[in-house]
Amino acid sequence: MRPLQRALLALGLLLGPALPAVAEPPHYQVDPFWPKPLPNRWGIGQAAGVAVDARDHVWVIHRPRTMTEDERGASLSPPRSECCLPAPSIIEFDPDGNVVQAWGGPGHHPSWPENEHGIYVDHRDNVWIAGNGANDHVLLKFARDGRFLMQIGRKGETGGSNDTERLGRPADVEVDPASNEIYVADGYGNRRVIVFDAETGAYRRHWGAYGERPPADDPLPPYRPGEAGRSPARFFRNPVHCVRLARDGLLYVCDRANDRIQVFRKDGSFVREFIVAPDTLGSGSVWDMDFLPDAQQSVLLAADGSNNLVWLLRRADGGLLGRFGRNGRNAGEFHWVHNMAVDSRGNVFTTEVDTGKRVQRFRLVSQFPR
Repeated sequence: MRPLQRALLALGLLLGPALPAVAEPPHYQVDPFWPKPLPNRWGIGQAAGVAVDARDHVWVIHRPRTMTEDERGASLSPPRSECCLPAPSIIEFDPDGNVVQAWGGPGHHPSWPENEHGIYVDHRDNVWIAGNGANDHVLLKFARDGRFLMQIGRKGETGGSNDTERLGRPADVEVDPASNEIYVADGYGNRRVIVFDAETGAYRRHWGAYGERPPADDPLPPYRPGEAGRSPARFFRNPVHCVRLARDGLLYVCDRANDRIQVFRKDGSFVREFIVAPDTLGSGSVWDMDFLPDAQQSVLLAADGSNNLVWLLRRADGGLLGRFGRNGRNAGEFHWVHNMAVDSRGNVFTTEVDTGKRVQRFRLVSQFPR
């Protein structure tokens, strides 16, 4: 560990709540038979987002428009092949991998994203979606059955990282049940976290890296190998790719291209940061994350779509516990693992973009840490 990392870790341990040590890391095994084959000759494009609801149902958002002609051959006129037809953008699966319902896609709402991205199901069963297309500066809120409820932001309009009404290609969200506030990773255009009232859409607060006011949205210098562990940038790089709220009230943010996770209190005050694979270039090492559902949420799982694996980290200090996956096309391997979610039993669900275009389940095969 580099001296700067030790100093940041020490600061984090002073400011943050104490967490117990992990007895042993969890172990995972891919389930090659999950989900079940899709009905109706459906196929999917890039699987951009995944969420787990209170029923342990798994929600996936994919990009039908990314299916090649070969993949959507049955939809051509005349049909090119027996399979497939693009599935609706949002698919709900039960824990066994059966399709419960599906809805959404281009035309479902006037502000439906050009490029679907994140999905989240909140404590009231509302489904939130985001997009990262060039004009996708909105969040859309739907009822479980696909009925439109609310929009935050304006399609085609953005105002930079200190605008309190407009978004900038938001990546993902999480809703706090205690306050009914929605935390937004904003995102691919802006470089911040922004918070709204999840019922009214009213602005609450926002911040950038280290809890500071985001600087001007000027072009950034390229990331250099190991920079996160040597002289950490005072700014988020695009994209600010995820937000995750732990039960103890700490908010974890994916600063993807800076190879780091930053941790905040709900008011935006900075607590600590974890450096993850700091020599990773390109799209960076921290694409999404979730927590092991033991009482202390002692393990942080982080999806890395550049190195194509899932990191297992101690939530207390970011220490490496293990990893699973590798680059490849077989079951248990990844190509651009993009989003992830963990159910109440500790099983992990992952989605892949680019040409990966699939959902996988990894079963927890060891007990929770004591």
